Amino acid sequence: MPARHFAAAFPLLLAAASPPPAAPARPEAEKAAIRQVVADMEAAWNRGDFRAYMAAFKKPDVVFVSKGRIQKDWQGTLDHYLRDYGGDPARRGRLHFWDLRIELLAPDAAQLVGRYRLDGGAQPQDGINTRLFRKVRGRWVIALNHVSSVE
Repeated sequence: MPARHFAAAFPLLLAAASPPPAAPARPEAEKAAIRQVVADMEAAWNRGDFRAYMAAFKKPDVVFVSKGRIQKDWQGTLDHYLRDYGGDPARRGRLHFWDLRIELLAPDAAQLVGRYRLDGGAQPQDGINTRLFRKVRGRWVIALNHVSSVE
């Protein structure tokens, strides 16, 4: 193999020979931490604290996908929640997450697929969330949130 071909192929050979990313040292503890983030979100929504709800999301560059489009950023999403669900608890409804399936992808990345239901409120919903969690400065946050509502 000519030297220039070897030089071009060397990074690929190195990557192929490298071990896969290390799994988190304590997978059950990491999954429990992610479940706690979701439980805190549910509690925050149900008491009408949308800022605490949004603390679970990567700020400012979280990506929200819903209703067939990419929604605005972190601040735009908070503004939407305050505008459309704020004020009267009857307008907000009660949020519940369950059937959470978590897969640890790397020490700083996890995927969650789970069900949600928003009872009451102006726009009752039932559906599935797909979330990409990233561990940022020792804390799990949602970097990508995809919502698929039952029509």
